[in-house]
Amino acid sequence: MTLEELNPEKILKLSGGYWETCTLHAGVKLDVFTIIGKDHLKGEDVADKLDGDKRGVKMLLNALSAMDLLVKKEDIYSNTPLSLTFLSKDSSRYIGHIILHHHNLIESWSRLDVAVRSGRSVRHRVTHTDEEQRENFLMGMFNLAMNLAPVLAPKVDLSGRRHLLDLGGGPGTYAIHFCMNNPRLKATVYDLPTTRPFAEKTIAKFYLQDRIDFKQVDYLEEEIEGIYDVTWLSHILHGEGPEECRKIIGKAVSALEPGGMILIHDFILNDSMDGPLFPALFSLNMFLGTPSGRSYSEKQIEDMLSDAGVKEIRRIFFESPNDSGIISGIV
Repeated sequence: MTLEELNPEKILKLSGGYWETCTLHAGVKLDVFTIIGKDHLKGEDVADKLDGDKRGVKMLLNALSAMDLLVKKEDIYSNTPLSLTFLSKDSSRYIGHIILHHHNLIESWSRLDVAVRSGRSVRHRVTHTDEEQRENFLMGMFNLAMNLAPVLAPKVDLSGRRHLLDLGGGPGTYAIHFCMNNPRLKATVYDLPTTRPFAEKTIAKFYLQDRIDFKQVDYLEEEIEGIYDVTWLSHILHGEGPEECRKIIGKAVSALEPGGMILIHDFILNDSMDGPLFPALFSLNMFLGTPSGRSYSEKQIEDMLSDAGVKEIRRIFFESPNDSGIISGIV
């Protein structure tokens, strides 16, 4: 590329990209997509329904239309199929909670330079803060898992397995879908006491109370009770440093019977640590909010498993919107 061919377009798009992000966040916070639903509404009608300033609401609706999240014909606005599926609360595939969780992270991301210079996190862990932020986090994880678990569960062969340990399983979304795909499988979800009401409500929604139970435990500090033949660790390693990860994996392995399977699901970096993009950015996100959390490479996870005595380690590939992957092994 010659000097004349160089232009700052890519850099400027990256620099101002948060304008689109904030526009989406505002649309979700104001519940614009649910208000419109399957209707075709005038801008004034949307403003009345959300009790907003007509000029500001129309500007927001126009911007969302320019982003292809709404369709505008004259002064009438309607949802796109994408928005109706994922941004309306009336949809079972709603992901608004994770978007609001992302919104809660913006302030800390604006201070990334401070964190990088100091080497210290600049925000409290979202799961330890106020109830609204915690709800957005838990429901956000649930929203994402509900979209991913039906695709992921059939990719993991659990035929012949009887009892799954879902360590740090939150509402038990993956345990639910593994059990739905494997009629003889039972599961136990391990997580903190604050997660229990949400988990039990979710499990009951799928009528799986007789096959999935919940045990409240701090898996970093407390021992795991019982023996299992498969254990699932989804998105818990990235919250901890290497030593804590080895400790967690060691506990999970010790709870498995001989021949048991361990499955680690996370945002996995390549071995040079410079991609894919989302795991690399997510590593920074954990840097901003935890003392030692990060994304790990495939080799780093494989080495942790190998050091814990796990054999037959392999990667299970599947299509994921955020480059998550699964590494499995047998003890």
